[in-house]
Amino acid sequence: MRDVRMKGFAQRADVEEVERFLADAVTVQSAEAVELAHCAGRVLAADVRAQVDVPTFARSAMDGYAVRGEDTFGAGEYDPVTLDLLGLALPGRPFPGRVGSREAVRIMTGAPLPEGADAVVMAEVCREADGRVEVRDAVAPRKHVGAVAEDIASGSVVLRAGRRLRAQDVGLLASIGVAGPDCVRRPRVRLVITGDELLPPGSRPEGARIVDSNSPMLAALVARDGAELLPHEILPDDAERIRTELARDDADVVLVSGGSSVGQEDHAPRLLGELGTLDFHGIAMRPSSPAGVGRIGTRLVFLLPGNPVSCLCAYDFFAGPAIRALGGRSRSWPHRRVRLPLARKIASMVGRVDYVRVAIEKGRVEPLATSGASILSSTVRADGFVIVSREREGMPDGATVEVLLYDDQAPEGSGA
Repeated sequence: MRDVRMKGFAQRADVEEVERFLADAVTVQSAEAVELAHCAGRVLAADVRAQVDVPTFARSAMDGYAVRGEDTFGAGEYDPVTLDLLGLALPGRPFPGRVGSREAVRIMTGAPLPEGADAVVMAEVCREADGRVEVRDAVAPRKHVGAVAEDIASGSVVLRAGRRLRAQDVGLLASIGVAGPDCVRRPRVRLVITGDELLPPGSRPEGARIVDSNSPMLAALVARDGAELLPHEILPDDAERIRTELARDDADVVLVSGGSSVGQEDHAPRLLGELGTLDFHGIAMRPSSPAGVGRIGTRLVFLLPGNPVSCLCAYDFFAGPAIRALGGRSRSWPHRRVRLPLARKIASMVGRVDYVRVAIEKGRVEPLATSGASILSSTVRADGFVIVSREREGMPDGATVEVLLYDDQAPEGSGA
C-alpha cells in the first residue's frame, strides 16, 4: 500500500461512501442470556412471549370488602345493606372459605378475590361493627376486581426483538417469570491511544507534553452507545508497540486515537494495511479529514485523528453508528434535534461535509467563531452542531437549519 506519511492524500473519500461501506460491513452480534438485574439498557435478541397470565388470579383493586355484587343492589347512604363479615383476605394470604349470599370478606388491594365473591366495595362507603358490615353504595359484578390475564395473557408477545430494555420493561419481564432474557452481546471496544507527547488523564500539562483528553471522551461515547470498553494504556509513537496492540484479537472494534494522518510518526495507517485492509484513509469532511477505516480479520478499525474535535466528529460519523449497529441499536445519530434559523451564514464548499459547532441564542443558531480541530472547549461552549452536506457551499443567514444537540435537554430559547 502507498505510504502517505509526509506526502499527503492523493484523494479523499466521500462521507456517504464510507457510511455505505460500514452499513454493509456490520452485522448484529450474537445473543447471550443476561441476568434480569443487569439487562436494563441491553437490546433484546429475540421476542419474549409470556408463559403465564398476569395476574394468574382475580384480585382486589381496592381496600374494602369482597362481596357478591347483586347483594349490594339498592344500597344507599340512608338505606345501607348489611352483610355478615366472614374474615380477611390479604396479598399472599387468601381467605380460605367461600362468600355466600349476604356475606362479605374484608380485603386489601392485591389480595385474591375469595371464591363466591365477584366485586369489591370500597372501604370508604362501608362501616364495620359487631361482625357485620354496612354497605352504603351498590357495586356491579366485576367492579374493582382485576381479572385473570387483565395485564398480560399467556402466549402473547410482550416485548419484540430489537427493543432496548427500559426500567419498566425489566419490571414486566420479572412479572412473567423471565430470569435471563436473550440480549444482543455488547460489542467489545479497544482503544489504541498513541503519542509521545501524551500524559495520562488526571495529570497536569507540563512542558511540551499535553494530557490525553481523547480516551475519557471516547470511553464516555462508547458507554453511550452500549459497548464494553476493554482496558487500555497510552502507547508511545513506536511502530512495533502499535502493531502488537492492533494485532490483539479480543475486541470487535478498535479505535485508534492519534497517529492517523500523514506525519512522520503516523504509523497506524501503514500498520493497519499490513495487518488487514485500510479501506479508507482521508475523507472529504471538516474536521476529521485524516480519519480512516479498515479491518483486521472480523475487527473494524477506526483511525481517529488526535485533535479532540476531529476525534469526536469522526467517532460520531463512523465509529458510533457501527458500534450501535453491532449491539443491535439504531445506527441513527442519538442526539435530539431542533430546527431554528441561522443568526449568520455558514461558509462551506461543495464536495466536503462540514461539522459546524453552534450555540443557540435567543432562538437563533450562532456558528462559533472557533473552527480549530484542537479546540475541545468549543464543543463545551456549543449547544450542538449543524451538518452541512457535500452538495452545498454553505447556508445563508436566516436559513432554517437542523441542530443536533449535545445534551439531552434542549437549551433555553430553542423552542424545543
